[in-house]
Amino acid sequence: MRLTCPLCGPRDVREFSYRGDAVLTDRPTTPEGFHDYVHIRENPAGPHDELWHHGAGCGGWLKVRRDTVTHEVLSVALAREARS
Repeated sequence: MRLTCPLCGPRDVREFSYRGDAVLTDRPTTPEGFHDYVHIRENPAGPHDELWHHGAGCGGWLKVRRDTVTHEVLSVALAREARS
């Protein structure tokens, strides 16, 4: 699998680390919401937003939309730009 880093271009997936569901960018502001944020995760089949870190490259955090069934990468953006 290859990911296209917005800063570095197409790269082998071995340069990246999967860091979890992209919902992690929406950190809750209340103690009540923090339990679900830390412990409750979905495991969807199909298109899903994920966080990836380009540790062996620019160090950027990416929001990757990937089909979890086919592993097709649907889109890649810098996480800070994809928050909205």
